Amino acid sequence: MAEEPRLYDLIYAVIRQIPAGKVASYGQISHIVGRCSAQMIGFALAALGKQPNAEDVPWQRVVNAKGRISPHGYGFGTNMQRVLLEEEGIVFNLEGEIDFDKFAWDGITVVSKKLE
Repeated sequence: MAEEPRLYDLIYAVIRQIPAGKVASYGQISHIVGRCSAQMIGFALAALGKQPNAEDVPWQRVVNAKGRISPHGYGFGTNMQRVLLEEEGIVFNLEGEIDFDKFAWDGITVVSKKLE
């Protein structure tokens, strides 16, 4: 259990690198972090309110592999997430999906360059 906060800190550090106007999938973040599943990314985001120094994590920029917003708890966060993304210039199609070809973050390249 002591390792969990460190893992969450790493997850949050990667998510902080996603620029406004771009999105990443839970799976993409887990691939970059390398020690966890896409589900763990969801757990880390769900725990944001309980984490110190995590208020600057752009949680809204993480979506599912289909480019859709995943339902949150009672659904209130879903509408907020869409509004925040649209304010950043993200466009949703009629099915509520984001075009990854246009809005995906090239995280592996960005994070790799920062680590060099």
